[in-house]
Amino acid sequence: MRLLSTGSGTMARSPVHHPLFARYYARFSVSAETRMGMAGVRERLLAGLSGRVIEIGAGNGLNFSHYPGTVAEVVAIEPEPLLRKLALESALRAEMPVDVVPGAAEALPVKSEAFDAAVLSLVLCSVRDVSRALGEVRRVLKPGAQVRFFEHGLGGGQAMRLTQRTLDRTLWPALTGGCHLARQPVAALREAGFTLGPQRQVLMPEHGPTLPSSYCTLGVAWRPDQPAAH
Repeated sequence: MRLLSTGSGTMARSPVHHPLFARYYARFSVSAETRMGMAGVRERLLAGLSGRVIEIGAGNGLNFSHYPGTVAEVVAIEPEPLLRKLALESALRAEMPVDVVPGAAEALPVKSEAFDAAVLSLVLCSVRDVSRALGEVRRVLKPGAQVRFFEHGLGGGQAMRLTQRTLDRTLWPALTGGCHLARQPVAALREAGFTLGPQRQVLMPEHGPTLPSSYCTLGVAWRPDQPAAH
């Protein structure tokens, strides 16, 4: 549940600042590496990547140690100041160059068609404008480049889906830095013009209670070789 959006879409005017949730997320995410099986998920998410990679919503940088040696450089976007500070510390321990920079998913501060792959890891739940964010991802990728994604969203039976939607309309986004439970990331990728590849459903935690945030999808998509039709 990453914190990417700005109210205006411009970091200078409206920086993301969720200090309480950022502190909680930083602690929770570290324990989730082993207790919830997130370390294994990160390995599967990033396996086989190469070239220049942009990671949208790097959080505290827990992905950095899982990138394979074939990756030449990671540009990691993270707007929340505390999480970005922790990501910078993680970047210093990474085995490849990692450049951690502020930025919003809806207005990525990088050139078009500059990356061989993009990584979306528990971030689409919290962006302000999913369509705009994915349009930016498409813009910065080279034709045919990959998107690796691990996202949670709408899932379970009727009662669970009602619970997810009710929480989204009430306290959940305010308590979790803008996270939403009932979004449909795979459908959003398709609507943004990406070609979907293999994907698998993952429950998080893998063992334990099923939570409204448990319904995750791990998969890959591609930016088409041709530009989007207008």
